[in-house]
Amino acid sequence: MQNIPTEFSLTINGTAHPGTEHFAVINPATGQPFAQAPDCTRAQLDQAVTAARQAFPAWAAQSMEERGTQLRQVAAKIAEHAAEIGHLLTMEQGKSLADATQEVEIAAYWLGESTNQTLPEDRQTDPDGRDIIVRHLPIGVVAAIVPWNYPISLAMMKLGPALLSGCTVIWKPAPTTPLASLRTGELIRDLLPPGVLNVIAGSDRLGPWLSAHPGIDKISFTGSTAVGKQVMKSAADTLKRLTLELGGNDPAIVLPDVDIQQVAEKLFWAAFVNAGQICIAAKRIYIHESIYDELRDALVAYARNIKVGDGLAEDTVIGPLQNQRQYQRVRDLLESCQQSGHRFALGGKAPDGPGYFIPLSIVDNPPEDSKIVQEEQFGPIVPLLKFSEVEDAIARANDSQYGLGASVWSADRQKAQQIATQLQSGMVWINEAHYATPHTPFGGHKQSGLGVENGTEGLREFMLTQTLYVPA
Repeated sequence: MQNIPTEFSLTINGTAHPGTEHFAVINPATGQPFAQAPDCTRAQLDQAVTAARQAFPAWAAQSMEERGTQLRQVAAKIAEHAAEIGHLLTMEQGKSLADATQEVEIAAYWLGESTNQTLPEDRQTDPDGRDIIVRHLPIGVVAAIVPWNYPISLAMMKLGPALLSGCTVIWKPAPTTPLASLRTGELIRDLLPPGVLNVIAGSDRLGPWLSAHPGIDKISFTGSTAVGKQVMKSAADTLKRLTLELGGNDPAIVLPDVDIQQVAEKLFWAAFVNAGQICIAAKRIYIHESIYDELRDALVAYARNIKVGDGLAEDTVIGPLQNQRQYQRVRDLLESCQQSGHRFALGGKAPDGPGYFIPLSIVDNPPEDSKIVQEEQFGPIVPLLKFSEVEDAIARANDSQYGLGASVWSADRQKAQQIATQLQSGMVWINEAHYATPHTPFGGHKQSGLGVENGTEGLREFMLTQTLYVPA
């Protein structure tokens, strides 16, 4: 049993700032409060922004190698405390303890690995002898606004490149999952110069204050498309730079030549990992009609062996939904399916009782224009859809306002790749899902976002370009 802290503080300018106001943090497995988090005031936000602005010149003046060395120390500290942070994460987020601890370990790896990125100057000489130097300068103060589904790993995807670039950062977790982030801030606050990384948390009022704050130069936001649009509006007055990683309604296309049992297991996790609360979950699964019934039944059989429960229980594999608002939204989707007469191959009705639990649910071939197909579920419910012609499946897959991820499943890799290149998505996987690395771009098309994270392109998102012309 971990020694879990009961009091938490904001990290501002390298020091602890206890809250003068607090808000309750709910355990989604019980639906009841279990802790209090400091609710950052407007004055404390101003202090954090001021600290970040004051720290920026000296941090930016360090070399990328010097900054990388310090960030690797931060990564090591997070890895050292993965079990403690993971326990807090399970209590506030709901995922299994194994998954939560793994998330923290992956986050530490991601942060450390991101320090291997570089963005050197580009030098060229004109025929007349003029030197032209293209430089990359850190933008300034970054607001890293992180969602509740993967609070630690998604934070590190922002913090690594932002801090490596020379920017200073204000890290704000979601109101429903503040504790693991605050605790991480407490553990690492002595490893970076004061003001370089500030960790604040707050109720619903804090996000709008932060995104509109005139002292912020760049916002890196992960969350829903609807909230991303509000962030974009808030940023407009001061023309803040933006990276927005938003919603998705990711299609999967399954061809008739697959190994059904093997693909069933992979598709299950593509759709249901973290109770479906992942932007790149397979949310529409198009299955060739010749194997539809057999693959549907294999998915159902596999799902019946997966335990849904309290993330702290040893036998739990999938936890509850994270918060009451999302729980009610997914319940409404289930009820909409029932009212529309859609058939459920599995699940379909949320149980009464404590906690935000939704059963694993599979909707059997609903109409293409149904709510469950057209909207992002962000929960443990997925529709299966029949197709007879690949061209039709591609057209249906692309007929969406979203374009985050997609996947193609086939024994014929060449054919799968040919289909993949026709899908309107930022990432497309073949015979797998969700794979990502710190060294390759992650981002969406259409209303799934602006810009990318990770890799050299992700590092560039935190930098401004300056071109020097030096005459001979």
